[in-house]
Amino acid sequence: MKPLESWESSAEAWATFVEQGDPNRDLLLDPVMVARCGDVRGLRVLDVGCGEGRFCRMLAKRGADVVGIDPTAGLLEVAQSKGGGPSYEEAHAEALPFADASFDLVVSYLSLIDIEDYRLGIQEMARVLRPEGHLVVANLSSFVTTSPTGWVKNAAGERLYFPIDNYLEERGDLVAWRGIQIINFHRPFAAYLQAFLQCGFRLLSWEEPAPSDEVVRLAPNLADHQRVPLFYVAEWRLDPPRAP
Repeated sequence: MKPLESWESSAEAWATFVEQGDPNRDLLLDPVMVARCGDVRGLRVLDVGCGEGRFCRMLAKRGADVVGIDPTAGLLEVAQSKGGGPSYEEAHAEALPFADASFDLVVSYLSLIDIEDYRLGIQEMARVLRPEGHLVVANLSSFVTTSPTGWVKNAAGERLYFPIDNYLEERGDLVAWRGIQIINFHRPFAAYLQAFLQCGFRLLSWEEPAPSDEVVRLAPNLADHQRVPLFYVAEWRLDPPRAP
């Protein structure tokens, strides 16, 4: 199954999953992503891989002029049906249909793991971002994506440790939950970092959000993230080209 085909076939199940609420996003990632995006009032913002438009709507409520792109027609139909201010275009991250330097802020909220040619996707994000503009990325940890089988458990079902193997091999793995079956790509951290650095990005912030004890009381299933962080959030700035 190809990545886009997997998303098209899972679009309805994904929209239902997000509509029902996802503690990983609601309690763990959203506060960090909103803080890293900062004051977006009056900014032109691009959400690459916007899906059903959830984060686009959050940014629009904060005063941003938001455009969301996604290659999955079924998800864009859901996004458009919800309104809320953003506009949407069906497009691939590897070929963004926008002029150079046309956005103040670019966001990738758990979409890099879905972009097959991530190097080209990052190049395109750099192209459409104005000099000194910011890119905010939330992604699955490369330590986690190296192991599609997840935790190793003992006979009692207790989680012992999270295995890491074949870490340096870039690959796509089929993952499934709640009727969703999609391809997620594993790449080592170094591959991602080099791709950003080669496009002229400078790293401003790197966080691995972990739930507080209070958050774990609200969502006990997030307790594992106190042992192994599932995500990272990075803020990059596009430095202007150096004079020859």
